[in-house]
Amino acid sequence: MALTIQEALGPTGYYEKHGEHAVLLIHGLTGTPAEMRPIAKRLTKQGFSVMCPALAGHCRAESDLRKSKWQDWYASIEQAFEALKAEHDQVFVSGLSIGALLAIKLAAEKGKRVSGLGLLSTTFFYDGWNMPRLKRKILLPLVLHSPLRFFLYWRETAPYGIKCERTRAMVHAVLENRDSLATEKVGIFRTSGVTIHESNRFIKVAKAALPHVKSPALIVHSTEDDTASLKNAHFVAKRIGTQHIETFFVDDTYHVVTLDKRRDDIARRMAEFFKKHTVTGEQRAVPAEAMATA
Repeated sequence: MALTIQEALGPTGYYEKHGEHAVLLIHGLTGTPAEMRPIAKRLTKQGFSVMCPALAGHCRAESDLRKSKWQDWYASIEQAFEALKAEHDQVFVSGLSIGALLAIKLAAEKGKRVSGLGLLSTTFFYDGWNMPRLKRKILLPLVLHSPLRFFLYWRETAPYGIKCERTRAMVHAVLENRDSLATEKVGIFRTSGVTIHESNRFIKVAKAALPHVKSPALIVHSTEDDTASLKNAHFVAKRIGTQHIETFFVDDTYHVVTLDKRRDDIARRMAEFFKKHTVTGEQRAVPAEAMATA
């Protein structure tokens, strides 16, 4: 049974109706809809309606995330997309990090029903400058390929993917206070081996989906990404199926570009890209044959 927008939002999601065209935002793994809020605000000012649901297993206890599978995360986004599509003719999709991979999977499945993609800090490889070589080369394979994944955790430390010192300090303060709403405000900063293993399974699925994406795509990545290097952006550009690709590489920001110093520039660039690929009511009313002979 199809869900309504309100039903698809989850515990901490939001929907702002501001225009004819809509953008579905997807937060990152262990993150929250709050990390997409600055981008959402700027997109609404540009005349877009915006929806950002909570992924399954997120914004609750750490045990809920451990129990969730990639299929659950994807189901959250698929349900949200269908609910949004029932209200808006054109729906664009933008995701952060693993959220970008969910957007890729959705576009591959839904075809041109996805009007365009905004891929932010796409993460196929955890190869940023702040990813310790020991963890990547020794501990990560142990987590992925042995029962140790049921006992080990990957704890994220400063800079938390954020270059802006003020924002980073706010995140640190929430983590230090350890209040009951911390997972809703900033997400989970201790990822279990089980969740890492599940995300690695999904990365393989998203890689296979890339050639089947036909929607226009804007690839946004930081040249200083501490989690996923520019190799990820080039990987997407080379393998994605669409012929309509634009890239926007920014400096002075780390992985969580939606909260960092260049967030306004990124939101502005996304709005420009999405507007370029919108179809007005008048255009929809003109038969395709008439447009072809005009």
